[in-house]
Amino acid sequence: MKRAWFDAPAEMLANATPQLILGYLTEATQFPAELAQISAWQFTITHLKQLAAALPDAHFFMEFAIPRMGRRADAVIVAGPLILVLEYKVGERAFARHAIEQAHGYALDLKNFHVTSHDKAIIPILIASEAPPQQLGFGFWAEDRVHSPLCLSPDAVLPTLRRLLASGDGPVIDADAWAEGAYRPTPSIIEAAEALYAGHDVTAISRSEAGAENLSRSANAIAAVVARMRTEDGKAICFVTGVPGAGKTLAGLNLACQRHPDHPEEHAVFLSGNCPLVQVLQEALRRGGKRKRALPDLPEARILQAREPGAFIPNVHHFRDEYLAPDRVPTEHVVIFDEAQRAWDRAMTSDFMRRKKGQPAFDRSEPGFLLSVMDRRPDWCVVVCLIGEGQEINRGEAGVAEWLNALQAGLPHWQLFLPPHLMAEGGTIDGAMRWHLAHRGAVPDAGLHLAVSVRSFRAEGVSAFVAALLAEDAGAASALIRGLDQFPVCYTRDLAAARQWLRTQRRAGERAGLLASSNALRLKPEGLHVKAPVDVCHWFLNGNDDVRSSNALEDAATEFDVQGLELDWAGVAWDLNYRRTENGWQTRQFRGTNWQQIGATQSGIGRAEYVRNAYRVLLTRSRQGMVIYVPRGDATDATRPPADYDAVAEWLSGCGIPAPPSA
Repeated sequence: MKRAWFDAPAEMLANATPQLILGYLTEATQFPAELAQISAWQFTITHLKQLAAALPDAHFFMEFAIPRMGRRADAVIVAGPLILVLEYKVGERAFARHAIEQAHGYALDLKNFHVTSHDKAIIPILIASEAPPQQLGFGFWAEDRVHSPLCLSPDAVLPTLRRLLASGDGPVIDADAWAEGAYRPTPSIIEAAEALYAGHDVTAISRSEAGAENLSRSANAIAAVVARMRTEDGKAICFVTGVPGAGKTLAGLNLACQRHPDHPEEHAVFLSGNCPLVQVLQEALRRGGKRKRALPDLPEARILQAREPGAFIPNVHHFRDEYLAPDRVPTEHVVIFDEAQRAWDRAMTSDFMRRKKGQPAFDRSEPGFLLSVMDRRPDWCVVVCLIGEGQEINRGEAGVAEWLNALQAGLPHWQLFLPPHLMAEGGTIDGAMRWHLAHRGAVPDAGLHLAVSVRSFRAEGVSAFVAALLAEDAGAASALIRGLDQFPVCYTRDLAAARQWLRTQRRAGERAGLLASSNALRLKPEGLHVKAPVDVCHWFLNGNDDVRSSNALEDAATEFDVQGLELDWAGVAWDLNYRRTENGWQTRQFRGTNWQQIGATQSGIGRAEYVRNAYRVLLTRSRQGMVIYVPRGDATDATRPPADYDAVAEWLSGCGIPAPPSA
């Protein structure tokens, strides 16, 4: 892939005519070159030619691709040991915050996802063509060697570059080898949904490492089942499991976007009962459509965008209501159920349908009804269940067992494909059900398990570390955290310090936010009101100037708000619903004016597991790092004894988690 629309060594650029360079740029664009764009290019070309004449050893790139962001940097200069990312704002006198973050974001994207940029010093520069002369000076370097953005007038650029080059050290960068480096992005689920909706393939937006290979293997396994059912006119269910952050939702969205070239009418639908996830993704796609980004006019994109976001990613409950009439036959051949472990059991579904939908005779679990709907198809269908193991967080969420019970009860003709570990002893399926599955010919396929987290591109061992932290294994947690050298984890007893840490870590377009358990009611004296509703669309999508945004660090989102979504930097507030005692962890709930202990159940998923899973969800939301806030408590408040909070802090410290450097 050619990274830039035009690139040349400095001498060649300095001697090339502006018309020649402009010709390369206009030929490369897939859209009509408007007058404003041509004028901007003409200014940029003239300025870069001046720089090239003064920097004979440099190499220049124009319109350099930043694929994860769906944009192109105006120019990149490779000079000596430095990578310089230039963003021009032609006709502007001031340096708007969004423009500064845009230039900074390009530099961070290269640092994090462009392999040959990982160890390089990168400097983002914003140039306002009409800006008055700027005072020359240096900003600061972050630990990853990405410089703070420099805001310069055109005349100040060359003197600044000379000073930077004079102070830089390190080997001279081979520009051609650098540009050819692999690009391995890890988009957030929101970015991924936008890219897939625009017609891009999952391989174009995922890392070419273990995680992406795992995703591709899973996609191939599901595609094979779809092809087989189409050929046989059969019906099948596939379970896809994965560790937190392994990309189950990404895999499901990718499948929903795929179109068989010979069967374009075979729509797939991505269903989720996770209302916040559905709301955020639908709103992100709507906003993306309004922005009308300059994206390639791909055939896949035209097919997808003919469907509204609400039809592409509907709520599973709307799908259920649409097919209450027994004669309604679904149009989709392939249906993906996200967070399928959260599907309601029979008691919960029946109660809801009686109270809210006027269906007193409804007597099925959610899995049972949804499978019966798909069984109405006269030909073939495939149901894909995306399972987040250990992430059931609310009453009535039945896990994998309810789907299997529904198959056993009335769908013996359905074929079953699942990861091998589900049928292993000690797994989530009991012995009797394993026997039934073996005798009905359930097909184990290792490709249906996503074992590598791709949420955190800085450390794939975060989920294992969190599992040890929430268990009783401080030794394992201490060993695992040593492998998270690129993923900072710390704890503090000061909420202001936690906020400051998050503000310090967050850069450019990154997103930070505060998280807390939905039953962390005694965080209220600390100013965190978990019962105050959070508008997830504003929280996840709005900018820094909006106090409703997560970046404002005012509202704490709960596990229900963030499951399936993610932040770059998370601040997790810990309360005493999951506390340390001499006998280990104790799960509790706050009722009225007191904490009440929650007992473990003998079988199935109990309320104690919901509390533990809530913290598992909260602690695995971040992509780049997190701070855990443990209050100090209040000796005069029986619901907030300092000793109980101290015990949690001591456990975190014993697991190898340090305090922030400034604490």
